[in-house]
Amino acid sequence: MVLLLLANAGNHSFILDVMMMTTSPASFIGARTTMLLCVALLLLVLHHDDAAVLAINLPTYASKEVITTDKAPAALGPYSQAIKTNQTLYVSGCLGLIPGTKDMKGPTAPEQAEQALDNMGAVLEAGGASYSSVVKTLVLLDDMDDFAAVNEVYSKYFPENPPARSCFAVKTLPLGAKVEIECIAEV
Repeated sequence: MVLLLLANAGNHSFILDVMMMTTSPASFIGARTTMLLCVALLLLVLHHDDAAVLAINLPTYASKEVITTDKAPAALGPYSQAIKTNQTLYVSGCLGLIPGTKDMKGPTAPEQAEQALDNMGAVLEAGGASYSSVVKTLVLLDDMDDFAAVNEVYSKYFPENPPARSCFAVKTLPLGAKVEIECIAEV
C-alpha cells in the first residue's frame, strides 16, 4: 500500500510525502505520519482555505526475503530454507535430518517426522512465524502405512486449530528419508 499525504491550500497543492507501507496499517501510524498530518493542518490554518490530506491505496510489489538458519539443516540443493514475501512465509520441505549432519534422527517415520517438524519450527522462528501461524502443510511419506504413526507425532505440534494439509505417498524422498514436510505460514 502507498500512503500519499497531499495538502491543498489556495491555488497550491503540496505533496507532503509518499510512503510505502510494508507492515499493517495499525503498526505503520507513527511519529512521522503524525508530524505530516500536523503540517497539513497547519497549512489549513495559515491559508484559511480548504486543505485536505488524502490516503491513496495503490498496489505495491512484494519484496522477496530469503530466510536461513543454522538451527535447521541447510538446503540440499539450489533452493532456500524459506522465502518470506509480504505477510507469508513459504518453508521448503523439511527432512528428519539432525542439523549440522546428513544423518536422520532415526530409522522410523515417527522419529523422522518429529525431527522434520523440529527443523520446520527453527525455520518458522527464523522467519518470524510459529507453528500456530501455519496455514497449510504438505506431508510426503515414502510409505502410506506410516500415516497413522506420523499423524500422532504431527498432532503434538498442531494441537489446536491445525492447518490445512495434504499428504501423499511418494516413491522416494531425498537421502532415503521416510518423511518430508513443508508449510506455508502467516507472518
